[in-house]
Amino acid sequence: MSQSLLLSKYSNTFLSRWLVFAFDLGIVVFSFSVATLLRMNFRLTDINFDVFKYHFLFLFTFRALAFLYFQSYTGIIRHTSIEDAVIILKAVFTGTFFATILSLVVRYYFNLDTLFYVPLSILVIDFFICLFLMVSLRFWVKSFYESFIREFRPSVGILIYGAGYSGMLTKNVINNDRGINYTILGFIDDNESKIGKTIEGIRVYSLTEAMDKFVDKTDGLEVIMAINNISLKVKKRITDTFLDRGVVVKILPPVEKWVGGEFAVNQIHNVKIEDLLGRDVIQMNNKEVGEQLYSKTILVTGAAGSIGSEIVRQLVAYLPASIILVDQAESGLFDLEFEISASIPINTKLSVYVADVTDQKRMSRIISAHKPNFIFHAAAYKHVPLMESNPYEAVRINVLGTKILSELAAEYHVERFVMVSTDKAVNPTNVMGATKRLAEMYTQSMNHLEGISTKFIATRFGNVLGSSGSVIPLFKKQIERGGPVTVTHPDITRYFMTIPEACELVLEAATMGNGGEVFVFDMGDSVKIIDLAKKMITLSGLRVDRDIEIKFSGLRPGEKLYEELLNNNENTLPTHHPKILIAKVNTPSYSYMEIQSNELEHILEHGTSNQLVSKIKDIIPEYKSNNSVFEQLDKVSIRSKG
Repeated sequence: MSQSLLLSKYSNTFLSRWLVFAFDLGIVVFSFSVATLLRMNFRLTDINFDVFKYHFLFLFTFRALAFLYFQSYTGIIRHTSIEDAVIILKAVFTGTFFATILSLVVRYYFNLDTLFYVPLSILVIDFFICLFLMVSLRFWVKSFYESFIREFRPSVGILIYGAGYSGMLTKNVINNDRGINYTILGFIDDNESKIGKTIEGIRVYSLTEAMDKFVDKTDGLEVIMAINNISLKVKKRITDTFLDRGVVVKILPPVEKWVGGEFAVNQIHNVKIEDLLGRDVIQMNNKEVGEQLYSKTILVTGAAGSIGSEIVRQLVAYLPASIILVDQAESGLFDLEFEISASIPINTKLSVYVADVTDQKRMSRIISAHKPNFIFHAAAYKHVPLMESNPYEAVRINVLGTKILSELAAEYHVERFVMVSTDKAVNPTNVMGATKRLAEMYTQSMNHLEGISTKFIATRFGNVLGSSGSVIPLFKKQIERGGPVTVTHPDITRYFMTIPEACELVLEAATMGNGGEVFVFDMGDSVKIIDLAKKMITLSGLRVDRDIEIKFSGLRPGEKLYEELLNNNENTLPTHHPKILIAKVNTPSYSYMEIQSNELEHILEHGTSNQLVSKIKDIIPEYKSNNSVFEQLDKVSIRSKG
């Protein structure tokens, strides 16, 4: 029989409770016999067996009734605990107590020396022997079972970070698990008064001591953070310390997900890379947002995308009168409609359109039919290398699509038009970023037109975690395939934020903007992608360069090493929120942008990709191509100026 079959057999087989009951009664027989022998100093000739059998039946009856009453035999022996020992104590004590009382009543109240008077010395000796055997044998069986199962389970060394209540609970949950052979090596705690002491036989170490003693010396080592309400800063500090040494770090589920004040081992999960890249929650002015969006009609373009769909999810909570979803992606739009239909308030109308934002007639009909108060424009092509190869589509969607929508917004007196931009629009080095900067410039110029009531606003932020095509899902797929994980350059860095954070910014910008602003979010510190890749590999329980190789593929077309949130000529102004700034951008006149966009449209129809990109470079002087076929255009421009 294989080890796995043997383990499965003995892990799922339990003794019958009646067999345990019979086993307990056998202990009663043994303990009474030994108690009598001890009372008689092991002189068998002094024992009157005619009296002994009545004494035995007398006590046996009380013992059996007490066991039945307290159901001390119903516990699963392999899971014996202190609670089970207490129940046994109650049962044994109760049997002894009533046997003693009745013996004393018979002898002293009725003044009879009958066969049912058991000497008190025998009852006392029997009590201790019976209690000891019933409890100790149960714990011995439990220990034997655990030792037996441990032989067939893979061993995992565990360090528990946190020697408080959560740490103790984690220890108990792990010890009771039968799926993996966890060996708790120790606690780690920052409280100096605990360091060096033991808790239930397990030593408490400082972080430095634990690193020296166990890291690099224990195969399969894992660390579980068992600290409630741990701050993001502390979580990142602890996790980075161990991940840098190749140790897997896990964390408890949130307290609100504990059932009955406890959790299961399968709820202990690896720290997610998103947890390490995020920041402490930034409080938005949700009341102001809610007041402005309540009972309004809101249109979202690119609704099936990562940003658009999350904007829709957050909008639902503010009880708008109507939400209009627009996207070319039929499948994504269908999935979002199905999801939102289950949670949308009864008074909010949902309309879904498969439509192209560059189809002026189609978009005009949609907007004229619904007359939205807000337009959130998230529709765009965003993949840098693809757009570098397809500048036609980048200009058509990102520039002309935005132009069409912004003009329709002005025509139908939309209150606010919020454009979702990107940090790649800053000092662009690629077609995608340059077209998004053009879209920013066009919408901002609309604010200068007289007689226009629409407020045009833009939001600018970096990479969002988990969006389609972003680096994190790509790394996850590569790790699942067994590698290699491809990083473009050892020095490349990026800013990251979560999708919900990005969308909260967009909604906040929609309500705080007065028109003409480009809102910039405080993205925190940039992250080296090589460090990100190493952490993701370690969090997956694998080892860098041993299990998963990291390869450098070189910068992709249009890609730059470092992203920026402001260009060389931009500064920022504060807002009422410390984490949201306004970029002081140079905005050309509407007439200039109108002329330039018309020329772009003409080149789109009759020109080449080089002509198209060259025109964009004329409009955006800071646009310098990087690692791209369009770098030659920059050289031509320099020679012509010279």
